[in-house]
Amino acid sequence: MAEEDNYTKDGTVDYKNDPADRNKTGTWKACPFILGNECCERLAYYGMSSNLLLYFTNQLNQHSASASKNLSIWSGTCYVTPLLGAFLADAYLGRYRTIASFSIIYVMGMTLLTLSASVPGLRPTCHKKDECTATNPQIAVCYVALYLVAFGTGGIKPCVSSYGADQFDDADEVEKGHKSSFFNWFYFSINIGALVASSVLVWIQVNIGWGWGFGVPAVAMAVAVGFFFSGTRLYRNQKPGGSPLTRLCQVVVASLRKRRVAVPEDKSLLFETSDAEAAAIVGSRKLDHTTEFRFFDKAAVEVQSDYNKESINPWRLCTVTQVEELKAIIKLLPVWATGIIFSAVYGQMGNLFLLQAEYMNTRLGNTTFKIPEASLSIFDTLSVIVWVPIYDQLIIPITRKFTGHKNGLTQLQRMGIGLFISIFAMVSAAVLEIVRLNIVKRHDSYDVKEAPISVFWQVPQYFIIGCAEVFMYIGQIEFFYEQAPDSMRSLCAALSLTTTALGNYLSAFLVTIVTEVSTRNGKPGWIADNLNHGKLHYFFWLLAVLSLINLGAYVVAAKRYTYKKAVGTLR
Repeated sequence: MAEEDNYTKDGTVDYKNDPADRNKTGTWKACPFILGNECCERLAYYGMSSNLLLYFTNQLNQHSASASKNLSIWSGTCYVTPLLGAFLADAYLGRYRTIASFSIIYVMGMTLLTLSASVPGLRPTCHKKDECTATNPQIAVCYVALYLVAFGTGGIKPCVSSYGADQFDDADEVEKGHKSSFFNWFYFSINIGALVASSVLVWIQVNIGWGWGFGVPAVAMAVAVGFFFSGTRLYRNQKPGGSPLTRLCQVVVASLRKRRVAVPEDKSLLFETSDAEAAAIVGSRKLDHTTEFRFFDKAAVEVQSDYNKESINPWRLCTVTQVEELKAIIKLLPVWATGIIFSAVYGQMGNLFLLQAEYMNTRLGNTTFKIPEASLSIFDTLSVIVWVPIYDQLIIPITRKFTGHKNGLTQLQRMGIGLFISIFAMVSAAVLEIVRLNIVKRHDSYDVKEAPISVFWQVPQYFIIGCAEVFMYIGQIEFFYEQAPDSMRSLCAALSLTTTALGNYLSAFLVTIVTEVSTRNGKPGWIADNLNHGKLHYFFWLLAVLSLINLGAYVVAAKRYTYKKAVGTLR
């Protein structure tokens, strides 16, 4: 077979066309391009979004509560659009084409955002530094750009981590062993990008200007696209398996049609393809039958009416693997739901932590140099960069001796530890706010924005969240990849990302409710325009209590969960 015959129409390698190409593609050879792409894309995203709350308040002249709510809604949208990108990747385009096409939209959005902050007529009018006004058309252009970015990221977020994991063959024990390590280093590369974003780019935005502050991330995104295309001939690609939503609906419809049909005790009587290993679904291994949700097994019970002439009606008869796909998604939902509160906690780094920092001393020691408030997130990034190697090189080998598990901790155990740690981030933030308000009261400095307390007292809450991330988010990425049906991995990655979206929406909802209730009778409210008159610590305590309740729900869901059992190799 000629070398060019091993490439699909879009120029990507499909190593399954010729097993000999397996040694030329995939594994760690392909990963530098994927990790480089993710590092630059995250640099662009965090460089643009880390300081966005202050852009809304200082440049677009929005009130604190409105800016917080608008940022939460936009951030949430960035994690809802992956459902669309994942559907297209799994059903029709494949992960390579989805990443490539949505990246172009992403670059367009970043470019327009840069123009909206730098071109006269499009940028807000400033009377002096951080005192600006924006017309409705100017605000509209800014939001169009931001939502183009939200749409563009929807094709990248659910695909990149899964695409990187696809470079390691599950049928090869050596390659499979590297997959867990890939997820750790994938998240490490994310935080290298975030490190540069929260330090260099935030400083540029505050001290040089928003045109440059958005322009550099736009260039970084263009570099990310270049990284991705550079590795084209080294990638392994999994063929899209058709619409996963259609297959799930077919199981539901077939089960309802056969609701009066009895399910045989012998599972071998249920319908499945005759091939010993390969499933009927392209890009999928067979799934072993499970006993949960037995109602849906009715879809795999054969009756005479299932056949239309000699062909099978897929809306009446489904394979066991197809039924197990639906079961797998249903089983993921309780674990998925418990990630929402964690995401609300995580989202405070780019939201209310910034407002808290605005009312603290941001000077570096006794110098006149002021640290941009958003730069404090660098300590979250540093925490992740410190904890990833510790987890990979120390925690895994040590816990492996006690648990006997190849990865030390199971994915569910790892996620549970992350949820537990996150509670202390909110406790830390609440205690700091109480201390800050006591200092304000002692000095009677309610109308002075900068309280005599160093912003570096925020470091513990950032560092704790970073530690929680290493356990929760990396565990979540790996969990949803491993437990997803083979042909639905992008969709399940997107499903895990929607917890971030719902976490942001939950945060916006809580802010709305809290503001409505706490501002009655003329009171300034918990999140006041002047935080010295507010009770921000109440909001942090609320999140801490919700996190504790959420941890209890997670423990129940995790104990009931059974891991997926796949049979054979990909078709």
